[in-house]
Amino acid sequence: MASPPCPTRQPTFARTHPHWWQRSWVRYGALITLLALSGLVILALVREQTGTRGFLVGLGLAVLPVPLLVAAFRWLDRVDPGPWRNLVFCFSWGACAAALIAIVANSFATRWIATATADPASADTLGATVIAPVVEESAKAAAVLLVFLFRRRDFTGIVDGVVIAGVTATGFAFTENILYLGTAFGTDQLTGGSGIASVTAATFFVRVVMSPFAHPLFTVLTGIGFGIAALSAGRHRLRRALLPLSGLLLAMGVHALWNGSAAFGEWGFYAVYAAFMVPAFGLLTWLVIWTRQRELGTVRAELPAYVLAGWLTPVEPHALGSMRARRVARQHARRHGGKEAARAVAQYEAFATSLAFLRRRGRLGRAGADYAVREREMLDALWHRRGAARPALDHAARSTAPPVPRPAQPWAHPYGWAYGPYGGHPPAPYPAQTPYPAQVPYVPYARPYAPPDAHRP
Repeated sequence: MASPPCPTRQPTFARTHPHWWQRSWVRYGALITLLALSGLVILALVREQTGTRGFLVGLGLAVLPVPLLVAAFRWLDRVDPGPWRNLVFCFSWGACAAALIAIVANSFATRWIATATADPASADTLGATVIAPVVEESAKAAAVLLVFLFRRRDFTGIVDGVVIAGVTATGFAFTENILYLGTAFGTDQLTGGSGIASVTAATFFVRVVMSPFAHPLFTVLTGIGFGIAALSAGRHRLRRALLPLSGLLLAMGVHALWNGSAAFGEWGFYAVYAAFMVPAFGLLTWLVIWTRQRELGTVRAELPAYVLAGWLTPVEPHALGSMRARRVARQHARRHGGKEAARAVAQYEAFATSLAFLRRRGRLGRAGADYAVREREMLDALWHRRGAARPALDHAARSTAPPVPRPAQPWAHPYGWAYGPYGGHPPAPYPAQTPYPAQVPYVPYARPYAPPDAHRP
């Protein structure tokens, strides 16, 4: 028999409003303030070391590879592009917070080692090959970790890890190049160097022309570790923790090898560059492109379920699973409907891709408790944009479909009704659009919703 309630105990109510520090605008404000202060401090430190003229020269030269690198990472992320705010945060963190941490920590550690050993030369070597890789890669990995923890919906695989880590490292390399190029310009001002023989030209050639991908290559290894962890099931907690740590340690090791290449002799830098950096860059590029092709395969494999339920037309899985067809669809929409139609098609493609990835995670048991809510949100977003997207995707599917070969003996072809001795038209590569089927009950991970205006008997 249950005991009666205590008369002195007051009923407790669940908190309906978050604390002030849990509000999104407070977090965004604190983050923006932190990055802005870090940017001002790093700006003052770099300008103090390079001078005003050196800073301006370094800034003008260091900004040259940034658009190319950012565009390359956005190109890799075309299948399921993440939001721009994540990339802006990562670049700002690398250029401001990570660079500030690296400059302060490296300077302090190098001075401490020089004081303890009374050998400034060995302190500089030890700081460049041991201290700098550990400090810099840890500072850059912090941005990847923050996106992984607080923007988990946008971090779903290896490509996301590569893009987030690469953009963070691009921001870090941008600030570091300003410092190195500005210092080299100051050296030329003191020594009178100019032209090809100047220190500025040599530094620009090594850091901007030959190895603009060095820092992104190091940090991408950390991003791959986080990306594989994002693909792991929730029950493998130890593996999810060890994979990012392994990627970080590998990034530190490669960074140390790169910084220590000067100790291998006069041609040590070029030997490490040719024998290790270039092949590693090519291997990682192949891995990312291969992963992107697998993502397109996931789109083609998962979206037919929504065709059966009436949310998509029969031709859309093929069109959405081909980068060429996507491009043709956007061009068709822009040509016939203007920029707004092209933007709607691009959004339709992004939502459909995210929906395919969500369904795949659901089938594998990796989706969260909000699976049904997120699926419904994406389906509604697709439904509201179908007016502009469906004609464009239908045109793209038919434009990029492989041609149907004409048999040598048409009268012997099984489609004799279409391929007669007197000619005729081959069957359409895609079936004609049929009325949407009746609404079907929703079963999580198995059968999607029916569209809101589906035919009802």
